[in-house]
Amino acid sequence: MAAALQLLSPTREGAGKRALVTGIAGFTGRYVAQELRAAGYEVFGLASPGSEHGPETVAVDLADRAALAAAVHSLQPDVVVHLAAIAFVAHSDVEQIYRVNVMGTRNLLEALASAPKKPTAVLLASSANIYGNADAGVIGEETPAAPANDYAVSKLAMEYMARLWMDRLPLIFVRPFNYTGVGQAENFLLPKIVAHFRRREARIELGNLHVWRDFSDVRVVAASYRHLLAAGPAAIGKTFNICSGKAYSLGEALDMMGAIAGYRIDVHVNPAFVRANEVVRLTGDNTRLQAVVGAIDPPPLEHTLRWMYEA
Repeated sequence: MAAALQLLSPTREGAGKRALVTGIAGFTGRYVAQELRAAGYEVFGLASPGSEHGPETVAVDLADRAALAAAVHSLQPDVVVHLAAIAFVAHSDVEQIYRVNVMGTRNLLEALASAPKKPTAVLLASSANIYGNADAGVIGEETPAAPANDYAVSKLAMEYMARLWMDRLPLIFVRPFNYTGVGQAENFLLPKIVAHFRRREARIELGNLHVWRDFSDVRVVAASYRHLLAAGPAAIGKTFNICSGKAYSLGEALDMMGAIAGYRIDVHVNPAFVRANEVVRLTGDNTRLQAVVGAIDPPPLEHTLRWMYEA
């Protein structure tokens, strides 16, 4: 695995610097924090009130402008990774999706812009879902947005809103495609599949089987974020797809897990799991990313699935 993750080799680029990670208690946040600490940063986090978090994390609601500003002013970060969001596409509370993903981000930018110490880089996590059912084969950053659900619309709206702050903050926009790894919740597709095989279940209910996704390993995603923070003018003001450049069908993922676990599972399509505006194919072009962070040699999806299965 180490040879396939050359991008993860830590440096001391963060020595003497403070990093702030919003959503640090979440799936991605934990890996980003680990990556930044390995690079020498002193890492602090923001997490939702009531969530489990460590001593270097402040519990604050992104909707609470005063508390958020106080936390940011106190922590004085040199770099920021903004991950806090409603990240599940099928989240039932649509109002909360917009409130957190758009207004929560705006409140953070306002707090950072008014802080006495300005960060050198602020990375904002958007989503490849903004491309929707783009009829473009491999999707580059210039592919027109065509969001097909409220989550995607909220992320695109966040990007437009954030650009109003470009003259005051050094923003970097990332659009991660699907990614996975140990610790991701089972309401996401691959963790659900892996969990069924780990429990040796004979049957699994899924939604649309005819979908293709560009899956990355969360560790490569975290490393990409770290490199972008350190890239300076080469990254500031730009948008980057975070992806592997290869799409796998749901059937291929099931076959891989069958080979890893040593048996085939009986797959049933549950109409309740079929989304009305399902994005059929998402394959990303990571050329722009590699031009800034260097060559990316991601592990094959089978290696990531085995890591999840054996964890």
